[in-house]
Amino acid sequence: MTRWAWIALVSCALAAGCGDDNPTSPSAGPLVFSAILSPANEVPAVGNAESGGRGAVQVTIAGGTADFYYQLSGFPGGTTIVGAHIHPAPAGVNGPVIISTGVTAASPLALSNGTGEFRVSGVPVDAAFVQAIVNNPAAYYFNVHSPLNPGGFARGQLTRVQ
Repeated sequence: MTRWAWIALVSCALAAGCGDDNPTSPSAGPLVFSAILSPANEVPAVGNAESGGRGAVQVTIAGGTADFYYQLSGFPGGTTIVGAHIHPAPAGVNGPVIISTGVTAASPLALSNGTGEFRVSGVPVDAAFVQAIVNNPAAYYFNVHSPLNPGGFARGQLTRVQ
């Protein structure tokens, strides 16, 4: 992961705090959400070998599909991602998967040196879920799962960027 890519994602998250939170129609153009991912945000917080990492995600939704770009760093070498999803729930609460990136135990991703960046494009999204996320992004979170932490090892609440 490059330093500039990490800075760009963090800048997007910070800019979201100054952005327009007015809900708009999902068909109005691309919608962009971001989240800073941390093991401390998981419920319960991660306290094992995967507790020292961090990450960021950017989700772009347009035309009934979502594109995900996420970066992770500082995790143990060999960490395996067996899930990456959006869930409905506020901070401190767990919720079911509503939008999956398609990463599963059958098609995992590896952080061979504890760091990696991933793109998943064209994930179909239900218009009702999109509208609900637009209306209240903080009520949704993105997280990644591993065999060591099947409930998730890094999580962040969504913030609207655009």
